[in-house]
Amino acid sequence: MSQPRWAVVVPVKQLAAAKSRLRGALPVVPHEELALALAADTLRAVLACPAVAEALVVTNDARVATEARAAGARVLPDEPDAGLNAAFRHGAAGAAGWVAGITADVPALRPAELAGALLAAQNTRPAVRRFLPDTPGGGTVLLTAPPGVPLDPRFGVGSALAHAASGALPLDGDWPSLRRDVDTAADLAAAARLGLGPRTAALVAAGRAARSAG
Repeated sequence: MSQPRWAVVVPVKQLAAAKSRLRGALPVVPHEELALALAADTLRAVLACPAVAEALVVTNDARVATEARAAGARVLPDEPDAGLNAAFRHGAAGAAGWVAGITADVPALRPAELAGALLAAQNTRPAVRRFLPDTPGGGTVLLTAPPGVPLDPRFGVGSALAHAASGALPLDGDWPSLRRDVDTAADLAAAARLGLGPRTAALVAAGRAARSAG
């Protein structure tokens, strides 16, 4: 029997406000371009994942919406406009069946790793929500819910503990590109060592060239 396929919710902030701790990380690269590249590479990998039937991008940013539609995602306006968790809930409400939420800052993501995590969520304790901590362990990059179970996101500082306290169970697996979210310049360097998606890689190369020229 074939495995069910997933709807994946990807909230993206207004680019001017996104990824504030990364501001200035790449010389000569406008901050909004870097934030857009992170989201674009994340979405590209999500859409390339064989386990994914649909990606739902929740955003009020016109550039993000245009690029997401062009990539093949469904775009939902961030009508709650009340932060990340409200955006995840809004996106999940527009989906059916197996639903996952993923942060828009995993630019090294490999589709096969996402498929592995989603398969694990389906096949091990499939009746409960599952979450995947980020590389440092305190945050969350992926949250999943089976059909009929609310996603109930708790993203933010200390979200791994918050998700566990809410009844979600951690996923165990070797998925380094999925767990490597990018909040700081050091995170970006770590993601680059894993292998960035094309949009972010091009900006990192431009930043390196600017430093060399300076």
